[in-house]
Amino acid sequence: MSNIKQLAKALGLSITTVSRALDGYPDVSAATRERVRLAAEKAGYHPNAWARRLRKQRAELVAVPLPSDPGHIGPPHFLDMLTGCAEHLANAGLNLVIAPVPRGESELELCQRFVDGRRVDAMLLVRTRRQDERVEFLQSRGIPFVTNGRTESPVPHPFIDGDGFAGFHRATMRFHAAGHRRIGHIAGPQEYYFAHVRRRGWQAAMEELGLDADLCAEGVPIEQGGYRAALELLGRPDRPTALVCATDEMAIGALRALREVEGGAAVDVVAHDDLPMGAFTSPPLSTMRMTGENLGANFASLLLRAIAGEPAETLQELHGIEFVDRESHRRSALAR
Repeated sequence: MSNIKQLAKALGLSITTVSRALDGYPDVSAATRERVRLAAEKAGYHPNAWARRLRKQRAELVAVPLPSDPGHIGPPHFLDMLTGCAEHLANAGLNLVIAPVPRGESELELCQRFVDGRRVDAMLLVRTRRQDERVEFLQSRGIPFVTNGRTESPVPHPFIDGDGFAGFHRATMRFHAAGHRRIGHIAGPQEYYFAHVRRRGWQAAMEELGLDADLCAEGVPIEQGGYRAALELLGRPDRPTALVCATDEMAIGALRALREVEGGAAVDVVAHDDLPMGAFTSPPLSTMRMTGENLGANFASLLLRAIAGEPAETLQELHGIEFVDRESHRRSALAR
C-alpha cells in the first residue's frame, strides 16, 4: 500500500483521520490510533516524513531556483506561469519565492541550502536536464517537488511538460507540406530535456521524409545563441529554406541573422514558447505553446498533492502542443 488514500479507504476512515492518527493527535481515540498504526505497519505504509514535518512546523515557502544573468532572470516564459502558481498556493497558506541562483553557485547548491536549512516546504524546478542532479537530491531528501519538464530519472517524479517531440515533428512536416526540403533546426543544449526531445522530433520527421537531418546547429537558448546558430546554418552551401527553432528567444536571434544575410527574408521560421514579445518582432513570430488553460494552477495543485503524500506516478501531466501562426513561418510564400 503506497499512499495514505489507499490506507484510509481500506480502513473506512477519512484521510484526515488517518493522518492525525499517525501523527498521534489526541482528538483521535487511542483505539483508532492503534488500529491505524497496525494497519499501516501491516500494509508497509510509511508516511512521508517531510509531509509530516510540514503539518507540524511549516516554513510556508515554496522555492523556485532560477538561473540568472546580470539584468535578466530567466527563462522569461516561466514568469507568467509562476504568477498563477503563486496565487493558488497563497490560498493554501504557502508563499512562492523566486530564488535567482547567485553567481558562482549552482542550482544544486542552492537547493541544498534551502532544504538542509529547512527553509522551504516544497520546491518547483524549471528547465530540467536529462540527468538532473537537483531531482536526485530532492528525492533523496524526501522533500515534495514538481518539475516543469521531464527527466530520464528511473525513479518517477511529479512533472508537467509539453509534448515537444510531437510539436517539432509536426512543425517539420508542415514545412515539408509547404514545399520545403532543406529544413534546418536551431537546437538548445542537449543536456536539457526539452532541447533533446525537440531535436528528436525534428530529426524523426526528416528521416521519415527521406531528407538529410544534418542542417542542425546548437547554441545557448537565448537570442545570442540563436543568432550564431542561424549564421552557421546560413553559411552552408545547402543553406536551409526553413528553420525550426528550439525557443522563441533563439528564433528572435535567428531573425536578426536573417536580416543580415542576402536572401534571408525568404527563410521561414517557427519556434516554441509563445513569448509576448514574439507578436512584436519583424515579422511577427510564428510559434508553438503547451496547451492548458491555467498551468500555474496545475503546478500549484500538483505541489499541494505532492505535499499531501500522493505517489509521483499520479502527479504527471503531458500536455499537447498547439501552433500560434503569425507571419514568420510563411515568409517564402509572401516573397514570391
